[in-house]
Amino acid sequence: MRQNMKERGLKIPRRVGRGPSRFIPENEIVPVDTDDEETQMLFVDAFLQNNRLEHIVQVMGYHPKYLDSFLKTQQYILRGDGPLPYDYRHYIAIMASARHQCSYLINLHKTEFLLCGGEETWLKGLDHIPQKLRDLYEIIKILAHRPWLISKNHIEKLTRGNDNWSLAEVMHALIIIAHFHAMCSFVYGCGIHPEIDEENGHTFRPSSSSDSEDNHSSSNSHSGSPTSTDAAAGIEALMERMKQLNETGEEPTQEEMLARFQKVESQSLELEAGKSQLSPKASILCYVEDPSFGYEDFAMRGAVQEIPTFRAQDFSWEDQGYSLANRLYSDIGTLLDDKFNTAYNLTYFTMGPNTDVDTSSFRRAIWNYIHCMYGIRHDDYNYGEVNHLLERYLKSYVKTVTCYPERVSKKDYDNFMRGFKHSEKVHVNLMLLEAKMQAELLYSLRALTRYMT
Repeated sequence: MRQNMKERGLKIPRRVGRGPSRFIPENEIVPVDTDDEETQMLFVDAFLQNNRLEHIVQVMGYHPKYLDSFLKTQQYILRGDGPLPYDYRHYIAIMASARHQCSYLINLHKTEFLLCGGEETWLKGLDHIPQKLRDLYEIIKILAHRPWLISKNHIEKLTRGNDNWSLAEVMHALIIIAHFHAMCSFVYGCGIHPEIDEENGHTFRPSSSSDSEDNHSSSNSHSGSPTSTDAAAGIEALMERMKQLNETGEEPTQEEMLARFQKVESQSLELEAGKSQLSPKASILCYVEDPSFGYEDFAMRGAVQEIPTFRAQDFSWEDQGYSLANRLYSDIGTLLDDKFNTAYNLTYFTMGPNTDVDTSSFRRAIWNYIHCMYGIRHDDYNYGEVNHLLERYLKSYVKTVTCYPERVSKKDYDNFMRGFKHSEKVHVNLMLLEAKMQAELLYSLRALTRYMT
């Protein structure tokens, strides 16, 4: 198909509008008419799927191998064969995105909802939708902020009654919910601009006050932050710490491993996530119930015996989640597995200006740190590596993007991983997206398994 498109000379129209990201300079984004054939064909595929080249896709264009996997998965869950009707799929995307006040995704899927025959009155808010969809909202709320609270009782409520959900429908819905919660983090983490046909999405409009504030914030964002010289030294210091890890060959006991996990978990309480909080507009609040419900540090969850740490060895994606997903929703487990592995293993063996660098320990530390914030512990991982490799700015950014994405500012983006390329920062955000999605799925699929057994 791609070869035929190329032979026919199909090209993506060059749009007139703002660049894809307010954090990344336009001249550093992969251009629409890139000379890289693989990326260009992916852009064409995305354009044909969506009738537009979305900003989020263009930013992902830094990493074509991941983008390929992402597009296949998103196309399948939204437009491929599956148990849920198409209007439900896009409305669930709207409800999930509203929990993080992500107007970018809400607006995209309001349009998609109408294009696939959705009832226009549903867009007035949750009071206008079928009870079957309303019944899903409690799970959407919990998964967005405190996924450890989901239980088999939530699944049971959905599968009983007159207009009940089938298990296949529940599986499809859970995947869409987790996908869009994670997408919110990527949108905010990379500062994705509104599309050209959305509010404030066109260059011919006057700059808004928020844009001026962003620019002012950017010009002052380095106050009290590392200088460019410090940033270069920081990369070298990180590479040295990574080298030390590879050379030590330390084998701590299980007791020491647990103590290190608990230390990282408790230290996350001390981190300040982004402070700026948006006041949701009425156009978003109509899709939200209980707006005050938000993330609460897992370490503050109360009695440990009531909500114990989730041990990945007891229920893992590889051993249980993958097969359950494929059983209830054909082929989705395979697509998700490829996407998780691509994000986790993606490397160009570079770090800033340095080449031939083994980044595996750094990538592993980021992934497991995200899971730690959701109370998921990998018994075979030494959490001492998290404190050894992740500096405070990076930890704070990861926590904000993962748990409070709507609070991310340009200053947060500028201050983490100073000296690294924008493509590397986007790579970190891809890992945030996938680790967050996997964490939500682990909790929800475990609850589904307990209900089924």
